Amino acid sequence: MSTLWTPGGESPVDPAAADGKPVVDGDGLSLDDLPPEEREKAEEIVREMAAVQEEVANTAPEVYVNNHLMGLFNLAVIHLSRQPPNLEAAALAIDALGAVVDRLSGRLGDDEGTIKEYLKEVRMAYVGLQREMAAQGDAEAPGGDAGGDVD
Repeated sequence: MSTLWTPGGESPVDPAAADGKPVVDGDGLSLDDLPPEEREKAEEIVREMAAVQEEVANTAPEVYVNNHLMGLFNLAVIHLSRQPPNLEAAALAIDALGAVVDRLSGRLGDDEGTIKEYLKEVRMAYVGLQREMAAQGDAEAPGGDAGGDVD
């Protein structure tokens, strides 16, 4: 018997227990056990999930990677926009964004230049706010390296 990770924790999986029937939950309930209207809904959900998986498989991976990178950019901007700015949280997002962009340089497709420009801009905004807050005596610089290379 093996285990399967789920958001609710690890669940034991016994392949022999399914008897060839699709399992809907960890209690061994199969689609055959559902009332007809619930089974139809469950089958539709399974079809929709398969269609989404097919769409993901047929989309260039850099599209999804860049989408996540923009999420990190947005996270940094949100923390920089707070009153007062949360420099420590912004630094983590900026450093993560920078680490991925630096490591994957040349592999991020057509939007790579845009992502790099956003990284440069958010780093400059971070450094500007960090200096402003230090001048006001409101905050010490966090330990992150969000300033990075802003060239």
